[in-house]
Amino acid sequence: MKTSPFATLTVFVLALGTLESPQSFASTDPSTPVGSLTASPTVVQTGTKPTLTWNINYPSVVKNYVSIPAGGGTVTPLQNLICDIRVLGLGVTTQNTNGSIVYIETKAQVKYNGSTSWTTLYDGKETDTVIQQQGIVKTYTVTANKPMDFGGQYYYNNAWSTLRTSTSSPTLVWSLVNGDPCPTRVPDYNAPSLETFLKNYLDSSNKVRIGPMDVIIFMELTHTDTTNVGYDQQDCVLLVSFRTS
Repeated sequence: MKTSPFATLTVFVLALGTLESPQSFASTDPSTPVGSLTASPTVVQTGTKPTLTWNINYPSVVKNYVSIPAGGGTVTPLQNLICDIRVLGLGVTTQNTNGSIVYIETKAQVKYNGSTSWTTLYDGKETDTVIQQQGIVKTYTVTANKPMDFGGQYYYNNAWSTLRTSTSSPTLVWSLVNGDPCPTRVPDYNAPSLETFLKNYLDSSNKVRIGPMDVIIFMELTHTDTTNVGYDQQDCVLLVSFRTS
């Protein structure tokens, strides 16, 4: 068999698929680079070598763009950013006399860009369509070095509960990034008391599993006694996805 004096060099391009939903964030390893390999020329004589050029773009990491204090819920942009906010779930419930679950109206709020007043992100129930679909509920442009504080409260017996915020004491709002361990009282991944809406955002070791530019916000709205079984840190959960444009 004869060998052609020319060999064609195949150019391989590595591509990372576009993420289209918050669930897909949870299944993607954010440490995987996106890159390409090019050759010049693409056709060469046997025994000669082309010039190969690598281009590797490593994924952004949200902590390069925002500051989050250890154990706290405040998120401070380090530059002007855009953020898309989803309500992953609202876990405040009670029971009817027949034992069926009743979802309680819950309000998620944010204070940002130096404002001294709270803005409502969402006011509704877990059964609402946008919550079930985990769609974007708000998009904001946030300013460098202006903290974002998050809070929540629920409506029960014809009154709103106390607003629990990221500056409350004891800590009632937690902001975490990919790979962080969950707040200590969030139920284990296989525990029946873990809210279904969180399943896609935790791994089997109870660590956060989200995109590289995401921050997940956990809120405890119903209890301040950290020893109470109801202090499960999943009464309202937000996903904040940051981008530069």
